[in-house]
Amino acid sequence: MLGKVLSIVSGSFMIAIGINFFLLPYHILDGGLIGIALISHYVFGGKVGLNLILLSVPVFVLAWRFAREQFYSSATGMMAFGFMIDVLRPYRYQFQQWTDLTPVWSAVGGGLLIGLGIGVMLRFGASTGGTDLLASMLADRFPVNVGVLVFVIDVLVIAAGGVLISAETFILSSITVAVGGLATVASTMQVSLR
Repeated sequence: MLGKVLSIVSGSFMIAIGINFFLLPYHILDGGLIGIALISHYVFGGKVGLNLILLSVPVFVLAWRFAREQFYSSATGMMAFGFMIDVLRPYRYQFQQWTDLTPVWSAVGGGLLIGLGIGVMLRFGASTGGTDLLASMLADRFPVNVGVLVFVIDVLVIAAGGVLISAETFILSSITVAVGGLATVASTMQVSLR
């Protein structure tokens, strides 16, 4: 139980840093509901974490109805990192004052931190919910791979961001999702020391 709580806190912290310090300054997106919350923030304003929590409500209603066990393991993670995103946002400006990252390095750094944060949470049985939870519920009912569903959703979100924001956003966001995916896979792999 303590491991799960620590993974939620540390994973949420890494995700929040990745979003606030690396993605937001250059209007970069991530995939899934995080990406949709970022698009909403870039186009309409509002707090990213609050947008994320509100956008997650329909997914969690479905999880409550069809995947109660996944609901419990995901709701805590979603609330924690949604809250953490908004708490750390004011510190973004201090971070920008002492760093001088290019947009590409911000995309890489943001993807790395978000991927590691998600991986840490997954490794201890926690989750961020969102489209990963939706894809998991769909895969339980239909013969489709969860990874393929998540990939398709991520591509659609990034494509929408490219259309609504800019072509540069599309390219940088693609880098973020690729690095984030690799970091998530790497951080959830079992290492055998023989």
